[in-house]
Amino acid sequence: MSDIDEHYGMDVAALRRSATGLTLDRDDLDDDPIVQFETWFRYACETVPLDPNAVVLSTVDSKQRPSSRTVLLKSFDENGFVFYTNFESKKADHIAENPWVSMLFFWADAARQVKIRGTAEKLPTKESLAYFLTRPRGSQIGAWVSAQSSVISSRSLLESKFQEIKAKFRDKDVPLPSFWGGYRVVPDQVEFWQGRRNRLHDRFQYTKQDNGSWAIERLAP
Repeated sequence: MSDIDEHYGMDVAALRRSATGLTLDRDDLDDDPIVQFETWFRYACETVPLDPNAVVLSTVDSKQRPSSRTVLLKSFDENGFVFYTNFESKKADHIAENPWVSMLFFWADAARQVKIRGTAEKLPTKESLAYFLTRPRGSQIGAWVSAQSSVISSRSLLESKFQEIKAKFRDKDVPLPSFWGGYRVVPDQVEFWQGRRNRLHDRFQYTKQDNGSWAIERLAP
């Protein structure tokens, strides 16, 4: 073990497990990556105990420094992948400066990853409102409370603000904040990664062509 491992009493390098018996061949793939994603996502929903729609969203700031955080996928279709956030957050600032983002789904039990590269664009307000109205009331109020990513001195400020907003909208519908809504990530590249034994993983990459079709290539693990 390294000096660091000895100090903390951990042999991190020894953490490993055998991959699943799942495989991925070219003949398994649909020609459309969104259809293929739906197949894998349905499987994840059946096998992942918590948050199969959790996805790591990566952005870059004006100085090209990357930043990653987990968001929740809320819908997807042939147009792209949708998540919701505060438009005054760091991720929103980054997207305003550079709309190119990456999304990474990791479903450990199935040893599967899906990596999506594309551009993020704001949803029309009516689409954000339609989703906002489906949220639990507490989540609706919460959207008004937090100036996301800003520095705060204590949690009590959040709790106090929550009670203030709760009282403000008592006995009335909670309106959609002007600073909150959705983004759609429009993909130009999607990779499906299936873990295999001996680290000989299966990887297939879809790349959008000028004519709208998708080219599919196998990548070395």
